[in-house]
Amino acid sequence: MPNSFPLLRRLLLISALIYGGVLAPQAHADGPAFVSERLLVKPAKGLNEVDLHAFLSAEDAVEVNEVPRLGIRQIRVPAHALERVLAALKRNPRIEFAEKDYIAQAIGTANDPYYTAGNQWHISTIQAQAAWDVTTGSSGAVIAVLDSGANYSHPDLLGKLLPGYDFVNGDNDASDDNGHGTGVSGAAAAASNNGTGVASIAWDSPVLPLKVLDATGSGSHSNIARAINYAADSGARIINLSLGSTSNSSTLQSAVNYAWSKGAVIIAAAGNDGNDLPFYPAACQNVVAVSATNSSDLRPSWSNFGSYVDISAPGESILTTYHSDYAYVSGTSFSSPIAAATAALVASAEPKLSNVQVVDLLLKNSDDLGALGYDVIYGHGRLNAGRAVIAAKSVYPADSSAPAVTLNSPADGAVLSGTVQISASAVDNVGVSRMEILINGAVVSQGAVNNLAYSWATQQSAAGSYQVEVRAYDAAGNIGRSLTTVTVQQPVVVGDVTAPTVAIVSPQEGTVVSGTARIQVAAKDNVAVTEVWLYIDGQRFATSTSANAVFSWNTKKAARGAHKLQAYAYDAAGNVTASTLVTVYK
Repeated sequence: MPNSFPLLRRLLLISALIYGGVLAPQAHADGPAFVSERLLVKPAKGLNEVDLHAFLSAEDAVEVNEVPRLGIRQIRVPAHALERVLAALKRNPRIEFAEKDYIAQAIGTANDPYYTAGNQWHISTIQAQAAWDVTTGSSGAVIAVLDSGANYSHPDLLGKLLPGYDFVNGDNDASDDNGHGTGVSGAAAAASNNGTGVASIAWDSPVLPLKVLDATGSGSHSNIARAINYAADSGARIINLSLGSTSNSSTLQSAVNYAWSKGAVIIAAAGNDGNDLPFYPAACQNVVAVSATNSSDLRPSWSNFGSYVDISAPGESILTTYHSDYAYVSGTSFSSPIAAATAALVASAEPKLSNVQVVDLLLKNSDDLGALGYDVIYGHGRLNAGRAVIAAKSVYPADSSAPAVTLNSPADGAVLSGTVQISASAVDNVGVSRMEILINGAVVSQGAVNNLAYSWATQQSAAGSYQVEVRAYDAAGNIGRSLTTVTVQQPVVVGDVTAPTVAIVSPQEGTVVSGTARIQVAAKDNVAVTEVWLYIDGQRFATSTSANAVFSWNTKKAARGAHKLQAYAYDAAGNVTASTLVTVYK
């Protein structure tokens, strides 16, 4: 084998040995960020798979991954050698291109006028921009806002509001006749980066407005409970409750428990009475109670506090949507949706998280203010969206390990004839999702299994060299491979001049046939029958490699009257015999 890629082969070996860890972005002053220790390489058309894998095999290297359907391979290179290897690959005429695996950054800011003018202090305080670099929300992280409804025609809520329900009037019109619900909805998920009005926290998460408060801002526990159940049954990931009273309620607790059992995260305002009396539903079990902070990270005098408080969030002078315009508002009613939207970001960053995990990430990644550890003013701390979202991404590390594939048979270099069993197995750190067997690049068998076999009738293939490849895929798209090269050799029969014998066993001469007729042919040879051909009315109808062949003839398409059947039998030496003609009638 030509020693075309000595540098590539050496470095692929090193990269393969260290591949499999979490890939950390690498940034340099002279260029954009890229995935550390990784290059993307596309071989030129002149370099086939056999050669490429020979290059890798020569140095015990492995191909770690590929970009499907593009022929681009991922290799891993030590950081200190990356630039040198990249330059060498770019000079090699048998490489179409080689480049770093650059990182595309989500836009970590918004262009909304009030935000860019610095009127929304709370966004930077909770480090929402760092969270936006990971996610701005998702359609799967629906935020149900149980409030006074929402203004569907507000320019910063257009397209953001799902069809809701009015539990006050018992209809499908969840329009806001108070203004409070519009403000809460906008604080959580107003349309953002749209050059209009304000920015929100989870701007790509939809809002489900459920009207439980009337024009005066009042609502019953029964309607609130119904709305909580409705939100849970509708698949809302987050439920925001910017409402409440000091009245404990088993009805509310029951509704909260139901929503919690369905996987929802329930966030509620701690209240604005400036005391430590429990405020419900915030004080219910399975609810995250949110107190307020101001721009100095202090508790405003009106914010409730107490042992039921779980976390604090900005709640003073929050600029948000209000009626058909915008307004500065204050209250734990607005601390709550800011926390709820952050929960939506966490759930969007890692959809597999349970509600227990989402809440745990919010609390553990808050900024500890006031007394060390938990306290009754800030709870576990002041909300930090950036830290919570980044932590969410590390709960389930990305799977970068390809399955390990073992090609059990045939052995590399084997000489094959007759029917040969190809057998392979695969294992993966997470799980094998499917396997494929390929012969000279063509898929001949596949299945959602981790053990795969295929019977290859080599007598139907031309003599020569063949590449047998097995691929195994995992759910993350990683691909493991095993390759072998074999030779197909057709048996040569020397001196065989004896032709086979062949006869049509059924139907017999003169038979009347209808429907699907079964034609049975029997052939024999002193060595072996290789093929049986059936002719109907002088035209070849079908072939079989079995000496005792059975053919099905759909006579519905045949003309009425007589039809001639005849069979031919062949052996490996090319000897052939024709059967006696059999006449049947339809």
